Amino acid sequence: MSLRRTKILATLGPATDKPGVLESLFEAGVDVVRLNFSHGVAQDHIDRANAVRELTQKTGRRVGILADLQGPKIRIARFTDGKVNLDEGQDFALDLNLGEHDGDNTQVGITYEPLAKEVVEGSRLLLDDGRIVLDVLSVDENLRVNCTVIVGGALSNNKGINLLGGGLSAAALTDKDKEDIKTIGKINADFVAVSFPRCAEDLHEARRLVEAEGCYAGIVSKVERAEAMEAMDEIILASDVVMVARGDLGVEIGDANLPAAQKKLIQRSRALNRAVITATQMMESMIENPIPTRAEVFDVANAVLDGTDAIMLSAETASGKYPARAVEAMTRVCLETEKQHTIRTSGHRVECQFDRIDEAIAMSAMYMANHTKITGIVSLTESGSTPLWMSRISSGIPIYAFSGRERTLGRMTIYRGVFPVAYTLEKQDHAEVNREILDELKKFGQAQQGDKFIITKGDLTGQEGGTNALKVVTVGEGLTP
Repeated sequence: MSLRRTKILATLGPATDKPGVLESLFEAGVDVVRLNFSHGVAQDHIDRANAVRELTQKTGRRVGILADLQGPKIRIARFTDGKVNLDEGQDFALDLNLGEHDGDNTQVGITYEPLAKEVVEGSRLLLDDGRIVLDVLSVDENLRVNCTVIVGGALSNNKGINLLGGGLSAAALTDKDKEDIKTIGKINADFVAVSFPRCAEDLHEARRLVEAEGCYAGIVSKVERAEAMEAMDEIILASDVVMVARGDLGVEIGDANLPAAQKKLIQRSRALNRAVITATQMMESMIENPIPTRAEVFDVANAVLDGTDAIMLSAETASGKYPARAVEAMTRVCLETEKQHTIRTSGHRVECQFDRIDEAIAMSAMYMANHTKITGIVSLTESGSTPLWMSRISSGIPIYAFSGRERTLGRMTIYRGVFPVAYTLEKQDHAEVNREILDELKKFGQAQQGDKFIITKGDLTGQEGGTNALKVVTVGEGLTP
């Protein structure tokens, strides 16, 4: 059976709350679900997380849970009539002192007070993901930002505001985010995504707050500010996972610069041993249509070719008409793209000196797998570090990560080419352990007579960072320690 290496994230929402839909996402092969804290209330997210955990128990498929914080999305207020139409060349103002519901064709309120201090004449503001473009003419002392409309169109309530080139100083973690982290602690999510981080400290703060709730989720940095691109490496190193959040990032740096930014973020994340997600509008037409456009197919395939660990669906599954079909379509594209020889070869860290034995073992296993006839790799792991290092190597060889730690199993749901297997190591005899491992693989239909597997593990079982052994075993042959 062909195994898809690139992982698929699906956002949960009203569409997936309908009877049988979440089950269909599991059947379609979703690897991680996303709880979007920009929408809904705490109990919605708790209920969805519980449903995912129940299905994981029922099906035996460990599906990860990513909780996505709203962050400091800077928005306009509301219009008296719900929306207005702006004409190119007309005047339009953003006014801090205007009532929340008093917007009209000439002005609208804002709630972000520093905006008037952070823009100047000539600054370009992009509203509604860049659909409306305003140039700043002047800023009044009473915090009214006077603009002219460069690109007009329909503008409705609560749309986001971005400054071209970045520079707005809103803190990454809002009071709402800090309250939501308490809910995330109850859910015990596998990942927490931090929106609009500007520097490593934003991510360190999020980690401290999450751990204070007794949750040790992986921290996901959503790169969506222009400033984050300038601090790319420090943000990547402060994260467990990096998300290329192409919506706001594309608005701030300009659409034409986005493809190169995506490729650079994927390349640097992999080089620095971090997982990476590519997100936003990957199959957006499937919100309404049962098949993707050819452009969307190419977009998904290019992310896979670039080496992304995971690709994400947003409204396609949260509120779209065809949630399961969107996952199925992604799966088809991934499987075909992964057959390409160019993404099965790697020069990752071949010139490096390794300071850790377990990392050297991981690299050795992948080199051997890529250059000999090996069916798969098995890693007995406590922390998940060895499978992560292995997954940074481009390969067509599946990595089966056996662990008895729930936290570790959850983290590994997002690693490219890694398939988490719940396994409690009770025996110390290495031959018996090897035999049990092969029996598990047979049970899943992933091993048959004559198949060769690499097994990595530590002499001291149950110890983090203790991987120090590599052995090649053959299904059906007598196993020795």
